[in-house]
Amino acid sequence: MLIRKIFKNQLLPKWKYNLWFLLLIALLLPYIPTQLLNFGDKFTWNGNQNSNPLPSVTTTENPGSQENENWMHDFSTSVNRIDLTLLDHVLTIIWMAGMLVMIVFFIHAWMKLRQIKKSTTLLTNSRVLALFEQCKQQLNVSRPLVLGESPLIKSPLTFGIFKTYIVLPSHAAARLSMDEIKYTLLHELHHYKYKDIATNYLIVLFQILYWFNPLIWMAFKQMRLDREIACDSAVLNILDQNQHTAYGNTIIMFAGKTYLPMYFSMVNQIAGSKKQLKIRIERITTFRYETKLLKLKSILIFILLTGIVISQIPVVSAMPYGDDRIDFHNKQTIYEDLSAFFSGYEGSFVLYDLQEEQYNIYNKDKSTLRISPNSTYKIYSALFALESEVITRKNNSMQWDGTSYPYRNWKQNQNLFTAMENSVTWYFQKIDKKMGMKNIESYFDKIAYGNQNLSGGIEDYWLESSLKISPIEQVQTLKDFYTNQFGFDGKNIQFIKDAIKLETKDSAALYGKTGTGTVNGKNVNGWFIGYVKKENNTYFFTTNIESDHHANGSTAAKITKSILSDKGIY
Repeated sequence: MLIRKIFKNQLLPKWKYNLWFLLLIALLLPYIPTQLLNFGDKFTWNGNQNSNPLPSVTTTENPGSQENENWMHDFSTSVNRIDLTLLDHVLTIIWMAGMLVMIVFFIHAWMKLRQIKKSTTLLTNSRVLALFEQCKQQLNVSRPLVLGESPLIKSPLTFGIFKTYIVLPSHAAARLSMDEIKYTLLHELHHYKYKDIATNYLIVLFQILYWFNPLIWMAFKQMRLDREIACDSAVLNILDQNQHTAYGNTIIMFAGKTYLPMYFSMVNQIAGSKKQLKIRIERITTFRYETKLLKLKSILIFILLTGIVISQIPVVSAMPYGDDRIDFHNKQTIYEDLSAFFSGYEGSFVLYDLQEEQYNIYNKDKSTLRISPNSTYKIYSALFALESEVITRKNNSMQWDGTSYPYRNWKQNQNLFTAMENSVTWYFQKIDKKMGMKNIESYFDKIAYGNQNLSGGIEDYWLESSLKISPIEQVQTLKDFYTNQFGFDGKNIQFIKDAIKLETKDSAALYGKTGTGTVNGKNVNGWFIGYVKKENNTYFFTTNIESDHHANGSTAAKITKSILSDKGIY
């Protein structure tokens, strides 16, 4: 509506009406399947961000027992999130209830339309039928249309997509002059030619979906008025100037004589409210014939605004911006049932055989779903810091600032190896701050890590916040890290490998990183990612488990070791 106001003197009525189709496109975006809106993750945005990263810290084990040197610790940082699940359900129910009410209104309007259709009889007046054919020829309309009359209406209307009816009030031929009938038929035929009948159904659909938004109702009311003005203008363009007054008087004859509700209708009516008719008559009195310059300006403005709307597609879509789930299609994949290892947990397991280039996957659905990486991301945080020289292989120490934590191992100075072993969150938050968001974003773009969404803030984006990655992507990114597909400094890659080495057994070595997602004091997400390096092969794996309160990294690690042992890998 603002655009219409800005360009009101530069747009022809037809193009002012066409602008509303950009609104229809914008309203459709939230309902378009996600994969069709995937324009690259750099356009993504996540509104569920924690703007004040001041997390409380909880532990999944007794802090006094940290003397245990086993690497299966659960050092987790709890983040506080408002649980809106109940509100989501309530709003969804209200929305659906509102749609049901709108559907009832639609059915009521449709039944009224059915009554009109049943009461319609074909016009037999030869003069009117001949005039109708002349009007069709003048507008190049070749498709057969039904011209009839009905006692239920007092104003002409057009309806029907597959079989189009143009219906006049009963005895219109006797009460109206041939010129007035001509003006009426030209107006209704322009509605048919502009496909306004189909547009009516789209408007009704969006009114049902967006019943709660008063701006949408205001917009569609204005859209209907613009449509009538566009049809008036189209008729005036083919009439002589001395006929314009007569055309306006014909419209005035039908003032207020509507049978169907204007706000929820599948028909086009020449009549309207007195307020709208007043505006239309004012436009008729000031009508000027189209000029090539004004037509060109209208087209250029429309193209410009279309480009603006299209450019907003990745932002406007209310879907998860194409980043909630990945598309995975690999012929070298075996799906297997490992549910026996996941007793009590929803989870997935992904294994990649580097030599055979083959995937083994448990739970196809969960393996493609993106969730927060939590502490597993620290592998790449450390790599980025080394590459940007925020830390170096010789100098990677950070001083503890005295903040109290429930873990004794966190309340001391750290280097990269101790920080990785004890999953010291504050260490990685500090190196992130030193790198800066722009620098981090450039590295994310380079390695294509998950959804690359850092909107959760410099301290929190990887802690149950905006950054998300699927188990399959974890394996793929770890494999690319291992083989250094990113083109980083090979010594830095090796340094990180040394930092995540966990244990050896026989001729095999286990590398990895656990991660625990804790929200409002409850452990909801457990990760273990890594690889087994053997003499003649390397196996990359990812295990993820979820629950309401007891999913953690150490449990994911135990499940992983059981599966690897069962497969004879480790």
